[in-house]
Amino acid sequence: MEHKEIRVSGEQVEQLIFIARAQKVILSTHLAELYQVEPQVLVQAVKRNIDRFPA
Repeated sequence: MEHKEIRVSGEQVEQLIFIARAQKVILSTHLAELYQVEPQVLVQAVKRNIDRFPA
């Protein structure tokens, strides 16, 4: 498996963060874009590793 180095500025990430019910959230589609994967792949990875992610 080839790993690519991804460089994203903090400002780029901040622009993708929304506030919903006093919580900071980022949409899975935006997160997938940052990691350069398809959204379905990201969601599947989260489901397989649910213990690694906050509630």
